[in-house]
Amino acid sequence: MAATPSPASVPDAEPAEDGKPARGPGRRSAQPDAIIVGAGLSGLVAAAELVDAGKHVVIVDQEPEATLGGQAWWSFGGLFLVDSPEQRRMGVHDSIELARQDWDGTAGFDRDEDEWGRRWAQAYLEFAAGEKRAWLHEKGVRFFPVVGWAERGGYNAIGHGNSVPRFHITWGTGPGVLAPFIARVKAGEAAGLVEIRHRHRVDELIVESGAVVGVRGAVLADDPAERGEPSNREVTGDFELRAPAVVVASGGIGGNHELVRQFWPKRMGEPPAAMLSGVPAHVDGRMLSITETAGARLVNGDRMWHYTEGITNWQPVWPLHGIRILPGPSSLWFDANGKRMPVPLFPGFDTLGTLEHILATGHAHSWFVLTQKIIEKEFALSGSEQNPDLTGKDVRLLAQRVRPGAPAPVEAFKQHGVDFVVAETLPELLEGMRVLSPTTELDTANIEREIVARDRELDNEFSKDLQLIAVRGARKYRGDKLIRVATPHKILDPKAGPLIAVKLHLLTRKSLGGIQTDLESRALGADGAPVPGLYAVGEAAGFGGGGVHGYRALEGTFLGGCLFTGRAAGRSIASA
Repeated sequence: MAATPSPASVPDAEPAEDGKPARGPGRRSAQPDAIIVGAGLSGLVAAAELVDAGKHVVIVDQEPEATLGGQAWWSFGGLFLVDSPEQRRMGVHDSIELARQDWDGTAGFDRDEDEWGRRWAQAYLEFAAGEKRAWLHEKGVRFFPVVGWAERGGYNAIGHGNSVPRFHITWGTGPGVLAPFIARVKAGEAAGLVEIRHRHRVDELIVESGAVVGVRGAVLADDPAERGEPSNREVTGDFELRAPAVVVASGGIGGNHELVRQFWPKRMGEPPAAMLSGVPAHVDGRMLSITETAGARLVNGDRMWHYTEGITNWQPVWPLHGIRILPGPSSLWFDANGKRMPVPLFPGFDTLGTLEHILATGHAHSWFVLTQKIIEKEFALSGSEQNPDLTGKDVRLLAQRVRPGAPAPVEAFKQHGVDFVVAETLPELLEGMRVLSPTTELDTANIEREIVARDRELDNEFSKDLQLIAVRGARKYRGDKLIRVATPHKILDPKAGPLIAVKLHLLTRKSLGGIQTDLESRALGADGAPVPGLYAVGEAAGFGGGGVHGYRALEGTFLGGCLFTGRAAGRSIASA
C-alpha cells in the first residue's frame, strides 16, 4: 500500500449521467456508500479504507469536533507486535507460536460464544506477527526503541501473561497512531468523499426487510467543550441518513458506571461502590442496546478490563477523572488493610487477578509503598497528556527519563495529587496512610514487619522473596535495566528516600465483550448469520468477534484491535 496520499491524490469520483462529478467538492451523491457511527480510531480506520477505494462515507458522532479520534487520542499509544525489529534489537526472541501460547493462556476461552473470538485472535496474531508493522510504517508510524513488558503473568508457561516484552510505544503516543488516519479522512473530506457530522447522535438503526439501511437520531446543540469535557445533550432537531452499510464504531461502556455495574461479572462479587473513570463520560455504551434492537447479538458483556492502579487526576478533564500508573515491579503492594499482595500479584503482572483479590478484601483501594529511587525509574503515567516528551516527539525532553529525578508529570502528581504520601521516616509515612483512609482499619504494624523482612532479603544476591527474584529477573532484560526497573535496594535505606505511599483506586477502562462479528467485521445475529448491512468495529465489537481477548488482555492489543477490525470492515464494504 502506498504512503498516505495528499488530498489531491484521493481517487477521483466517478462521473454521473450528466457528465458532472457525482462526488467532489460542492457536489454530494444522494446516498453515501457507508455510514460510520463514531469518530474514534476504529471508525476512522474504516473510513480511510473506504476513501482508498473511492467510496463516499458519512461519519456521525454525538460529540463536538474537538473529540475527533475518541479515546485513542488519550492513550499511551502501546501496540502489540510479535518478532519486531525493535524486539530483536533489544535481544528479545519472539515468535507467533510463543505469542499464541501466551494469548490462549491469557484469554481462557471457555464459552460457545467464544468461537468468533478465537478466530479473531488467530487472525490478529498473524497480523501482529506479519504485516501490521509494515502497514503502519508505510503510513508514517514509528516506535520508541525500548519495548515495554506489560502483563508479565508470573504463573507457569501456559498461564496468563506475556513471556517477552511486546508493548511497542508509538512515537507520538495515541495522537501518533491516529495521525495518518485523520489525515486520510481529512483528505477524503477535502475531495468530497467524506462528510463528518459532529453533534449527530444516533438513536435508531433503520431496519427494512431484515437489513440495516440507515440511521435516525437527534441533532444536538453546538458545544464549545474541549476534548474529553462533558458536552450538552440539548436536542435542536433530528436527522435520517441511509446507506447500504452502517458501521457501529461507538466504543465501550467505561464512562457509564451504571452500565459497568449492570454487567459486572458475578464471579467477582458485588461491583465496587467507588471507581474512577479512565475514559470520558461520552464513552457511554448506548449504541450497544440500539444495535441489539436492530438484530445484532451481544456477547460477553461481563468481561471487562479495569485497572487497579488508578490515581485521582489533580487536573481533571472529565468527571471522576483517573490516571493509571504504569508501574515497574519493585513497589511493595498492600491491600486496604495492610496485608501484602500474594504471589504473583506484583505491580504489572496480572491486572485481573489483582482486581479480583482487591475486591475480595471488601474494599476498592490498595497501596503502593516505595522510595524516591523507585518512583524515578519505575513510575510512568498512562495517557498522551501525561507523556509530553513521547507525545510531542521531543528528544531533549525524552532524555530526562534517564537522568536523576522523576519525570515532570509524575513529580507533579507526587506534589499535588491527593493520593500521595511523602515522608522521611516510616512512622510518618504510616500516619499519612491512616489519614488518607480514616474509615479503614490499616494494620500498620504488619506493613512495617513486611518492609523490614523484605529489606533483610537484600543482604544476599539471592532470596526466597519471589518479588525480589522477579525484579532481578526483569533487569536481565536490557530495556528494563535501562529505563524501567530500579536497582534492588532496601526500602528503608535513607539514601533511596524519601518514602512514598500511593493510595490506588479502581479505574474503569475497557469492555472486552460486545457485538459479535465475523472476520469481515459483519455483525452477526442470534442465528449466527450476518445482519445485512450492519458492521461493528473496535471496542463495540469486543475488539473483534465480540471478545477477541477472552477474560484477560496482554496489553497493547486495544488500539491494535481497533486498527484490525476497522481495516477489515472498510475493506469488506469496499469490495461488496
